[in-house]
Amino acid sequence: MYRSLISVGGFTLLSRLTGFIRDIVMAAVMPAGPLSDAFFVAFRLPNHFRTIFGEGAYNAAFVPAYSALRAGSTASANGFARSMLGWQVVSQVVLLVAALIAMPAVVAVLAPGFVSQPEQMAMATELTRITFGYLLCVAVVTHIGGVLNAEGKFWAAAAAPILLNVTMVVTLSMVFLFPTAAHAASWGVLISGIPQVLLVMVAARRAGLPIMPAWPTLSPEVKTFFVRFWPAVVGAAGVQLAMFADTIFASFLGPGSYTSLYYADRIYQLPMGVIAIALGTVLLPEISRSVAAGDDAKTARTFRRSSELGLMLTLPCTAAFMVIPEVIMQGLFARGAFNVEAANAAGGVLMAYAAGLPAFVILRTVTPLFHARGDTRAPVVATGVAIGMNLLLKALFIIQLHMGVEGLALATAIGTWINVSVLGGMAIRRGFLTLETPLLGSVARMVGAAVFAGLIAFLVQAPMAELLHELPRFRNEALLMALGVVGLGSYAVSLLGFGWRR
Repeated sequence: MYRSLISVGGFTLLSRLTGFIRDIVMAAVMPAGPLSDAFFVAFRLPNHFRTIFGEGAYNAAFVPAYSALRAGSTASANGFARSMLGWQVVSQVVLLVAALIAMPAVVAVLAPGFVSQPEQMAMATELTRITFGYLLCVAVVTHIGGVLNAEGKFWAAAAAPILLNVTMVVTLSMVFLFPTAAHAASWGVLISGIPQVLLVMVAARRAGLPIMPAWPTLSPEVKTFFVRFWPAVVGAAGVQLAMFADTIFASFLGPGSYTSLYYADRIYQLPMGVIAIALGTVLLPEISRSVAAGDDAKTARTFRRSSELGLMLTLPCTAAFMVIPEVIMQGLFARGAFNVEAANAAGGVLMAYAAGLPAFVILRTVTPLFHARGDTRAPVVATGVAIGMNLLLKALFIIQLHMGVEGLALATAIGTWINVSVLGGMAIRRGFLTLETPLLGSVARMVGAAVFAGLIAFLVQAPMAELLHELPRFRNEALLMALGVVGLGSYAVSLLGFGWRR
């Protein structure tokens, strides 16, 4: 499992690093304001649909079904995979055509605050028509990546997003060829789908796996897939509904609000992608195999080890996001058109997001306990409760308490804790999960170490900034690096001091 985690986590880390380069380039040529807000709406829309109908829901239903067939007959598994690829292609083509026709109405629903601003509305609609075609390519990548993951070959699907970032950097570096920087970024999104598809197809072909679709049919295996798929879609749609709400509220909060939300989310997504999502990606096929073999002890051991590893790597990030968010945003993005004021605004959002980061990691390790057993309904129930509270909190924080875009992020964080609490309770009642003393002790030590590291970073921030103030250039970057070294060192020393043992 650790080898697979290193593979997925390593490529995901490389993806996030290239994503930072992309965002730095984008921030330098596209200032925070109406144009950037229009692009980020256009960028988010295909990602909403991808998450609802693609990665999360699709893999949750496909990987366990494929693994079960693969254990009995390779030919049956390959036939099922080709049929499901056919379903993906047909459904995405229909969705693409419908979306292109109805795009003005779709954008009006997603960002109603743009309706009173005709120029921004027109720009968002034009850009979204460009980016939405990316969804078709991602659907193919998701399917073939799922087949590769089920076979224990994780690198290609994890590496594919790197090509998105590289392609966008290329188009943004040639911004003079496009009407605006937003057009350059949008075309980069669309074009990147082609090399991503080619990458996973080559990897699958080398592994002897099917890459060509078959005409979609309703075989018994496909019917079983859809029985499990639609509850997972509802769950994924619930999460995306909360993100839709973020976009809707942010469109009313003034220029730059959605941009602050985007850049804070990019930093927040780093530990989520490298740690939490990598864990979920590897855990699902791993636990599916142990559940199919009836090895409950291995299932419990896999869950415990993955939860400890995930929290050990995530808690120092949580502490940093809460204690030095402005330092992080200034060190990474405050240059060019993205000024210090915009970085500080995004830092406040990052601090609010950070409160939910540990819950997201736990959620990614608990959810496979259900999906591996073919239960896609229980996570939907937990998600439904969490989303309902999330939306209520968003309305309360924005409308009643006037908290601004930070309120949207804080509501998301609280909603994630509600989600993991409900789902964890269900897992305990069904006997899927046991809170063992060694796990609880390890978590307590990690939390203590993270609090200590955060306190040290807070105390040395001002004197460190004063010490580096005389640097002629790269003061923000140097401060971020110095505090990062101090914080990580403090975390490691205190973790050992608290008696943590692997």
